[in-house]
Amino acid sequence: MMVTFVSQCEKKSLNKTRRVLDAFANRIGNRTWQTVITNEGLIAVKKLLRKTASKNTAVSCHWIRSRSRSEFLWVVGNKNKFNAEGVVPVNYTNQLDALKMDEIIVNTKDYYANTKKQPLDQHLFAVGYVAQQIISSLVENSNLSKLAFMAGCYHDIGKIDPAFQNWIIDKTKKKIIDELPDEGQHIDKAGKFSFEKHPRHNEISLFLYYLLKDKGDIAPQNVDSLQHAIYWHHAKPYRKLPFKKLYTVYDKLSANLNDEQLKTLFDSFKQIMSSVNNLAEQYDIDSKPTILSIDLTRLNDDKEYELEEIELPKYKHYSSSDNIKNYIKNIKINARNNLIRSALITADRNVSKLSGEALNNHIEESSLHQVFEPANTTGRELKRHIQKCLDGFNTKYPESERNIQQNEVATKLTEVEHIGVLQGAAGCGKTKIALEWAMLVNAKKIIWVCPRVQVCLGLIEDLVKNKEYLPDAKIEINTGEFKTIYQAGKEEETPEDQVFSGDIVITTIDQITNAIISHRNVTTLVEYMNAHVVFDEYHEYITMPAFNLLFPELVECKKMQEDKANTLLVSATPNYHFVENLLKIDSEDVIEMPSFNKSTYKIEFQEFDEGLQDDTNPLYQQQDKNTFVISNTAITAQKSFIQNQKHENALLIHSKFKKSDKSEIFNKVFECFKENGTKEYDVLRAGPIVQASLNISADKMITEFTHAENWLQRLGRLDRFSKNTEANVYITAVPETIAKTGKQTGACGRFLSRLHAFQSAKAWREFLIDKDVSKEPITLPQIYKLYREFYEQDSSLDAVEQDLIDALKKSVELIDERLLDPISMPNKKKPNDGKIKIKKNSLRGDNRFVQMAVCEIGLDEQPTVINKYAYDETNDEGIEESLTASVEQIKGYGDSKQDLLAYMVKKHHNIKGGKKSYKDTFTLNEARSPDTPIFLSYTPKDLKKVEAHSHSNAIYYAVGVKQVIGAISLDKLTNKEK
Repeated sequence: MMVTFVSQCEKKSLNKTRRVLDAFANRIGNRTWQTVITNEGLIAVKKLLRKTASKNTAVSCHWIRSRSRSEFLWVVGNKNKFNAEGVVPVNYTNQLDALKMDEIIVNTKDYYANTKKQPLDQHLFAVGYVAQQIISSLVENSNLSKLAFMAGCYHDIGKIDPAFQNWIIDKTKKKIIDELPDEGQHIDKAGKFSFEKHPRHNEISLFLYYLLKDKGDIAPQNVDSLQHAIYWHHAKPYRKLPFKKLYTVYDKLSANLNDEQLKTLFDSFKQIMSSVNNLAEQYDIDSKPTILSIDLTRLNDDKEYELEEIELPKYKHYSSSDNIKNYIKNIKINARNNLIRSALITADRNVSKLSGEALNNHIEESSLHQVFEPANTTGRELKRHIQKCLDGFNTKYPESERNIQQNEVATKLTEVEHIGVLQGAAGCGKTKIALEWAMLVNAKKIIWVCPRVQVCLGLIEDLVKNKEYLPDAKIEINTGEFKTIYQAGKEEETPEDQVFSGDIVITTIDQITNAIISHRNVTTLVEYMNAHVVFDEYHEYITMPAFNLLFPELVECKKMQEDKANTLLVSATPNYHFVENLLKIDSEDVIEMPSFNKSTYKIEFQEFDEGLQDDTNPLYQQQDKNTFVISNTAITAQKSFIQNQKHENALLIHSKFKKSDKSEIFNKVFECFKENGTKEYDVLRAGPIVQASLNISADKMITEFTHAENWLQRLGRLDRFSKNTEANVYITAVPETIAKTGKQTGACGRFLSRLHAFQSAKAWREFLIDKDVSKEPITLPQIYKLYREFYEQDSSLDAVEQDLIDALKKSVELIDERLLDPISMPNKKKPNDGKIKIKKNSLRGDNRFVQMAVCEIGLDEQPTVINKYAYDETNDEGIEESLTASVEQIKGYGDSKQDLLAYMVKKHHNIKGGKKSYKDTFTLNEARSPDTPIFLSYTPKDLKKVEAHSHSNAIYYAVGVKQVIGAISLDKLTNKEK
C-alpha cells in the first residue's frame, strides 16, 4: 500500500517525529512524507510515533487507494490540527508569501501524461527506465545511462501545467484517445490559446529543472546534455517571435497562472517527482531524480536577470575555429546529445503506445523491460548468404592468393580497437572483404552508407545483379528517389512499413544524418547503433559542407560502443590526416589490402589554356577506343561530348539527367565498360559521378586537375581488371594559370577552391612532380605508397590541414544557416499526397524543382528548340521524371541579366494561366513541390502566346543525335569560352 504522512507537530516534537518518519518514508516536503509500506510496517510506524508523542505531536496518515481517491486512516497526537478528513487547512496570500509556505497535499494520480490517461508519475518513470534500457543496450556507459534515465524522469514534468491538464480532461470527457502522434501531444485547442503566449510542456520541464537547488552528482557538461534532451525531445513550435531565453518561458507561464495555480505547480513538481522516486525504489534503481528542494529565490525581482541571461539549449554545438581540437570537442558533445535524445524519444514513443492500464500493469509486475526489446545483433540468415558467396569464390578460384589475402585482411579488421578502416586499391575486392568482415563478426543486418545515389546503384549491381555475390539475400536500397527491395531475382517497391528491413540496407548518408538533424526520423539512430555499419567511399564527405562534421558525429556515436562498434570505413583513398586527426582513429586500425593488379601506368601532365575548347585542350580532344575523359563539372563533359559527337562513338554521363535517362545511361555505361563488357561504345565522357564504386575500366584516361583522392579514384577505373600488357596512359589536364602561377583564377581553380581542396590539389601535383612519376611507368602499389608518403610530408600536411580547416569553417556556417532547429506546426495539417518535396533547409544545397523545354542538337552543334517539355508536370508519372536546379543558378548567380526566376514571374501567368505571382519568394517556395516547378525555358509555341523571345540564358533539356545531353544553358552551349 502507498501512504502519505502529514506532520503538524510543533517545537521539540517536530524533530522527534521527523526522525521516525524519515526512517520509514521519503520526505516530499518540509512536513509531508510518502512511501510504499506493508500493513505490519504501518503499525510499527504508529507505535513508534505514540512512544515519542507529546501535546505538540500531530501526525495524520492517508492511504492512497487509487488515482483519484485517498482514505484517511488515523492521527497520532493532537487531532485538532486537522479536519475530520485529516486534511490541513490552507490559506493563500500574495504570490511571494504563497511560494514560501509549506507544500499542499497534491494527489499525483490526478495528473495525466496524455489522452490515454497514463498517470504522469508512471509515464515519467517508465520513459526514464526504458530510455536507460535503450542506452544500456547500445553502449556500456553507466554515466550515459544515468543521464538517459534522468532525462526521462524530467522530460514531461511540464505537463503539470494547468492548461495542459485541463486540455487533457476536455479531450477525454467522452472517451480515451488512443492515437498519439509521433510528435507528441500538445495543447491544440482552438480559440484564443496560442503557443505565441504560452510555453510548451518541454519548455516548462526545462524551467522546473533549472529551479532545482541541487543537480546531484551530475557534472556541468552532463547537466547541459540532460537539459538538451529535456528541451529537444520535441521540435520547437513555430512562433513569430521565438523563445530564446529561459526567462521568456517563466514570463509567459507566470502571466497565464494566478498565485494559487503557481504554488500548486511548484508543489506538484516536488510531489510528483517524489512519487517517481518511489517507483525507482521499487525497481531498485540507484540513480534517482533530484528533488531535495527548488530554489524559488531565483524568481525574485532582483534575480530575474539570471534567467534573462540563460539561453535555451542550442540544437547543435558548433563554433568556427582554426584548431581541429575544438571541432573534436564539439563533435563529442553533439554525439552524446544525439544518443541521449534518441533514446529518450524512442522510449517516449514506445511507452506512449500503452494504455493507462497496461502501463500500470507493467509497473506493478516489474515488466517495463518488455516495452523495448533490444535488437538481436546476431543472426544466421545473412551469415548464410555471405558464406555461400565466399564458398563460391573459393570454389571458382581454389587456393587463390587473392582469396587468402582478403580473408587475412577481413580477420585483421575484426581485431581493431573499435572502428576499422579498410584501404585497398581499386579492384582489390573491398566489397567482398567488407562482407567477410560482417560474417566474421556475426552481423544480422548491415546498413551500407554511401555518399551519393550513384554509389548505391553501383553496389546494387555488385551485390544483387552479380550472381557471385548475394542474389538471394534481402537487399534494400533506400534513397530519396529509389526505394526497392531485391530478393531471389525479384524486386518490389519497399512498403512503407518495411523501410530499413533488408538484411543489407544500401542508403545514402542523408537518410542516416536525418536521425541527428531532424525530429521525425530521430529513432533511426537506434537502428543505426544496433546494426553493423559500412561507410563506403567515406572520403567524399571531407569536401562536403556540413557532412564533414555530421559524419564524424555518427562515427563518434559508434566509437562509444568500443569493441562492439561493428563499423567499417571503406575507401581506396582514406585521407590519413582526416582519419587520424578528426575521427581520432589510430593509424594501426587502417588495414590495407594490397593490390594484385600487375599493370603499369604512364603518368603525364598536360598544360592547357582554359579559354580554348579545341584540340589544344586535352578535355576536348577526340579520343581513341576505350578511353575515359573525366571532368570536374558536368558542363565540360557535355560540351566536349557535343563537340565530338560527329566523330566519336561515345557515351555521356553526369548528374543533370531525368531519372529514367540517368538509369538508362548508367546501365549502358556499366554493360559496355564492365569486365568482359559489350564494348558497344568507344569513349566515355563523364563528370565526377563515375569516379568511385563503379566496376568499369578503360585503357586510357584523361582527368581534369584535382586533389589526391579524386585523382586516385579516377585512376581506379583505368585498367581496373589488369588486362593490358603495355603501360596505361593517365593524363592530368592542368590549366596553365595553375601550373605557372599557382593561382585559382580559372574555372578549374575556382571549382576546387569552392570544394576547399585547391591547396591540397596543388600540393599533390607538386609532390608527384617532385617524385618524377612521369619518368617511367609506375605500378599501382607504388602509386599508393606515394599516396601514404604524401600524408607524411610536412609541406603536404600543411596544405591538407589548411583546406580541412577551411572546409570545417564553411560547414559551421552552413549548419548555422540551414540546419535550423527542428520546428513543428502543431495546428497545421500537412498534405499527404505521397509526393517528394524539397526540404526548406537541405544540406545538399538550396534547390527547387524546375521544368524546361527540349532542345535538339545536331551534328553541326546548332540547337533547335522544339514544342516539347522535359517531362509532364501535370501527372504523377511525369513528376517521377522531375528535375531540380539550385536557387543560385535559377536566379543567375546574382546577375539580374541572367535571372530566370524574374523572367518566369513576369510571363508565366499569361503563358500557362493561373494567378500572377507578385513575389519571387512565393514562386520559389511553391517550387519545393514537383507539380509547381520553375520554368527555366518555354517552348516556341508557348512563347508565341505572349509574343516573347526566349531568355538569352534559358536552360534547356538538350538531346543529341546519339543520346540525351541533359540540362544545359543555351548561353554556355554556344559560348566557346569556358
